[in-house]
Amino acid sequence: MHDLWAQLLARSDFQARRAQVEAFNAAHPHRKRGLSVTPVKFGISFNFTAYNQAGALVHVYKDGSVLINHGGTEMGQGLHTKMMQVAATALGVPLSSVRLAPTRTDKVPNTSATAASSGADLNGGAVKDACDQIRANLAAVAAGTLGVHPDDVRFEAGRVFPIGHPDRSLDWKTLVHDAYHLRTQLWAAGFYRTPGLHWDRVAMQGEPFKYFSYGASVTEVEVDGFTGAYRVRRADLLHDVGDSLSPLIDLGQVEGGYVQGLGWLTLEELRWDESDGPNRGRLQTQSASTYKLPSFSELPEQFNVGLLERATESGVVYGSKAVGEPPLMLAISAREALREACAAFGPPGRSTLLNSPATPEAVYWALHEARTARREEVPGD
Repeated sequence: MHDLWAQLLARSDFQARRAQVEAFNAAHPHRKRGLSVTPVKFGISFNFTAYNQAGALVHVYKDGSVLINHGGTEMGQGLHTKMMQVAATALGVPLSSVRLAPTRTDKVPNTSATAASSGADLNGGAVKDACDQIRANLAAVAAGTLGVHPDDVRFEAGRVFPIGHPDRSLDWKTLVHDAYHLRTQLWAAGFYRTPGLHWDRVAMQGEPFKYFSYGASVTEVEVDGFTGAYRVRRADLLHDVGDSLSPLIDLGQVEGGYVQGLGWLTLEELRWDESDGPNRGRLQTQSASTYKLPSFSELPEQFNVGLLERATESGVVYGSKAVGEPPLMLAISAREALREACAAFGPPGRSTLLNSPATPEAVYWALHEARTARREEVPGD
């Protein structure tokens, strides 16, 4: 966290920009800017220990193609792509050789929910376990052909060769064909359970998480003192995903999580009927006409997103870390920047309260209170 924090402050030029914000606020009585940095430390694993398990079924066919089944649900987060990449890496074949079947409980039973940001950790571990079994079977066949020990066989880019001698390689498809005729098992069921977890929900003691995902964000906003309307001028994010399984997917997840967090903290207001009529207690903001979701228009004008380097996590599939939910919390810096901007309308040293979600209306009333406090402290201001 210390390394990530220091890197982000340097990348975002935080100290110099803070001075620029103070200068802007001193020169503009009706517009104020806020700049805030906030950290994230997010534990990864299900608190209910039994959920931290997953299975997978991997087939290798005579033509060298690979079919994988796993227990995770794809909902646009790129899980299927990551699982194909795990299989391709474990077997040393091109990604084009790997296909994925839809998630089915008649292939992989007793699946855990795809939740708690653990989809890639659990299912990736199961897919790798199945691929490792198949690769061990194939290595025994290759060892006989190449005249080496099975431990000295390497699988890479569709070729199989003795360690240190890529010039003596076999083609992957040829090896699979030969293995089939030698009656070698070319399919495997994989299983993974997160190690080291134990949690007493009653005593609230134990080790509920495999690891923590870290992140930090710097957000700068500008607020209109007459309406409470605001814009996000710039956001700088740095997030820890370990050794990324798929950097483009993870960057997209960090970007999307931050924007979703902006919606959560600044737009998505739930309002309930508080009247004494027949609809009392019912949700009033129940459609797109009354409930505002974030869109491209809410994107920061300048959006810088990076993944922390040299952040390998031991004991997880290929050193990666979860990326689903933690980035949502990066948007807390946007809310804090809005609160700082509201405080700038008032006297220094005064605590400013700001409701969440920080809608323009909520921002207006927060800055109105700050401005009222300034008038009371400095009559005629």
